[in-house]
Amino acid sequence: MKTSNALLMAAATAALGLVAMNAANAGPAAKPMYESEKCFGVAAGAANDCQTATNSCAGTVTQPMQGDAWIYVPTGVCGKISGGSLEPKKS
Repeated sequence: MKTSNALLMAAATAALGLVAMNAANAGPAAKPMYESEKCFGVAAGAANDCQTATNSCAGTVTQPMQGDAWIYVPTGVCGKISGGSLEPKKS
């Protein structure tokens, strides 16, 4: 039983280390290789591609569909997504 607790603690510590390392290296997402546009207001929580007025890097929004958070989508797709906008929306 003590061994499994130690293994769980080691796994949790390693996972937290990876999260901290990724946060330290976080920045804007790389621009895709395809023709793209920024689509505002459709990013899931922790899935934005760049900073917003309330956070400093990609993958850090906490509120889904935040109006100033954006993701890259193929050109012409944003207007087809419910709630998508080519311009930031007021949150």
